Amino acid sequence: MQKFIINGGKPLSGKVDIKGAKNAATPILSATLLTKEECFIDNIPLVVDVLKMIEILESMGVETEWVGERKLRVKAGENVDPEKMDFSLVGQMRSSILLLGSLLARFKKFKIKHPGGCIIGARPVGIHFDALEALGAEITQDGDFYYLKADRLIGKEIILKEFSVTATENLMMAATLAEGTTTIKIAAIEPHVQDLARFLNKMGAKIKGLGIHTIQIHGVKKLRGAEHKIIPDPIEAGTFIIAAAATKGNTEINNINLRELDLVLEKLKEMGVSFEIKKDKIIVKPLSKLNAVRKIETRTYPGVPTDLQAPFAVLATQAEGTTLVHDTMYEGRLAYINELNKMGANAVICDPHRALITGPTPLHGQNITSFDLRSGATLIIAALLAKGQSVIEKVEQVDRGYEKIEEKLRDLGADIKREK
Repeated sequence: MQKFIINGGKPLSGKVDIKGAKNAATPILSATLLTKEECFIDNIPLVVDVLKMIEILESMGVETEWVGERKLRVKAGENVDPEKMDFSLVGQMRSSILLLGSLLARFKKFKIKHPGGCIIGARPVGIHFDALEALGAEITQDGDFYYLKADRLIGKEIILKEFSVTATENLMMAATLAEGTTTIKIAAIEPHVQDLARFLNKMGAKIKGLGIHTIQIHGVKKLRGAEHKIIPDPIEAGTFIIAAAATKGNTEINNINLRELDLVLEKLKEMGVSFEIKKDKIIVKPLSKLNAVRKIETRTYPGVPTDLQAPFAVLATQAEGTTLVHDTMYEGRLAYINELNKMGANAVICDPHRALITGPTPLHGQNITSFDLRSGATLIIAALLAKGQSVIEKVEQVDRGYEKIEEKLRDLGADIKREK
């Protein structure tokens, strides 16, 4: 167990570079199982979830070698065996669910432990199973494992029951080697879904419809090795933009695809955040006043990402007026609200999906607890703007998605240290 000790009240000033997207790296690493040839994946974020995915691949016999600071050679050759999978690691991370599609397409029969990860509400796997069964898979389960097999995968039209990112990704991977054509309707189009599709196409897949909710995959008999550079992380970018605004800093955030943050930036403008946009960077400038917006509502892309819902809530504590925060996707993501109230926020949880936040209220340092990856980053922002010292427990959660976050914050002038 680790904790952060933060002495707040210091604006974040300086420059920070955004690294590769965790949510793109995990499915792309899984997709390397679809070929026996070498793949080279660049701009890999060195975060816990990604490193664990690499360990899971290695446990099955996949060859990996770092050929640069963030570039990995991956070869899932003849000796790969899903039976040797490290199931203890699978049980620690939700994104291990992304192995379903690639393993099914290549090996036809395997078992996998129920995935772990953050507790942020119900995230049923039924939508994955329904989609893969539509291609011809047979799936059973017991208390510990899922068992999947398919003698043949045959493409067809599949309508997903919701805009599920990971179900879309699993279905895309499985369909690349299926017979015939698969059409996915109600497909998720998040930037990392599109990045996976680009990688698969480099491998020889035939995927059309990137960026729209109907994706068509023409199955091929074989995929080849490919080289790919992972997109910058829009969630890390959004987190640092909000942290700079909350602390009234003058901060330059580099290596951003600004088109992926259109609605996020519009909401920030509406709140009165001052920033300058350049080609692949944004410069957040000090502000004197924040205005509450009527509602921050998270949606599937291109809506406000659910992973930025909690950081926006911290910003709302410093805005004049009342803001409704509505997470339409997950019902367990508001636990951090009680921690903000300990620090002096005026926030009320209305129901599992909604909270009302009235500001501005000064925040004061407290002993608080991180409940999941994104709430951990949120409480760091709260502690940075609060007066006095805060101690945040269970911060190892943050390492799952943010690389050396305390070092980046120290470079921006924050007084933060990690202790075990």
